[in-house]
Amino acid sequence: TTVARRTTSHIYVANWFFGAYILTIAMLHVVNNLEVPISMWKSYSLYPGTIDAMVQWWYGHNAVGFFLTAGFLGMMYYFVPIQAGRPVYSYRLSIVHFWALIAVYMWAGPHHLHYSSLPDWVQSLGMVFSIVLLAPSWGGMINGVMTLSGAWHKLRTDPIIRFLIVSLSFYGMSTFEGPMMSIKTVNALSHNTDWTIGHVHSGALGWVAMITMGSMYVLIPRVFNRKGMFSTAWIYTHFWLSTIGTVLYIASMWVSGLMQGLMWRAVNTDGTLTYSFVQEMESRFPYYVVRLIGGVIFFSGMLLMAWNVYKTLKEEKNDSNESNLATA
Repeated sequence: TTVARRTTSHIYVANWFFGAYILTIAMLHVVNNLEVPISMWKSYSLYPGTIDAMVQWWYGHNAVGFFLTAGFLGMMYYFVPIQAGRPVYSYRLSIVHFWALIAVYMWAGPHHLHYSSLPDWVQSLGMVFSIVLLAPSWGGMINGVMTLSGAWHKLRTDPIIRFLIVSLSFYGMSTFEGPMMSIKTVNALSHNTDWTIGHVHSGALGWVAMITMGSMYVLIPRVFNRKGMFSTAWIYTHFWLSTIGTVLYIASMWVSGLMQGLMWRAVNTDGTLTYSFVQEMESRFPYYVVRLIGGVIFFSGMLLMAWNVYKTLKEEKNDSNESNLATA
């Protein structure tokens, strides 16, 4: 309704991404949950067997694509130019990015079903679309980073810009890693290992969380009519806690996943497995300790942000109350 009642004919590209996110998630949810009722309290999926798996990953991967990508790209296209004080690097590229992303992302789901009972041609088609997806993803990442052209010096003095730009770096990294992992020969090693967990969290912590933090630091003072956040130093600290925590988390899972996949592949000369399941689990334990440490560091940054927000709102209220008393 807000879009329909606008007073200008132009719709900025951030709203294109938000609109695609809202409409597509609704469509995915409806189609994925089509059921055949057999009684008042019980029903079965409309889709049989392998088709059900395909629809599930059409839903699952596009939930990542349109919730954790399109929605947050909308945030990027809005808040990076605001904080940089610069127009978006290429508006034309942002439109190409939008249409290419929503056209290609929709068909990448089959790469989750490599070496399954899904028809081989469907697996290969999903792989091709996943590889092609690298182009629009990196186009958007480059567009966001290059918006800082002429304002690179702000990275030295503005921790919010650091959040936004580093999140784009993680976005570029995870959207390179995803297409690479969709290649069948790579997927044969990575599938069902901790490498996938590392990949997911490079996007979830590095991209989604950090772009959100940066956007919130821009938004909160404006929404509550404040001069700025209570402590800029705390934002710097939060940035480093988030970055270090994310790197520890994902790097430990990368190493653990590669080791896990190679141990599963290892066979003796007689064809028996070299390592048992328990041996493989034991060897991954140190990496899970590092993962825990990274997660705790990241979470401590979120607690610091919550306290900073609280102090921002409380401090300004106290100031306003004191000024009102002085006026009285």
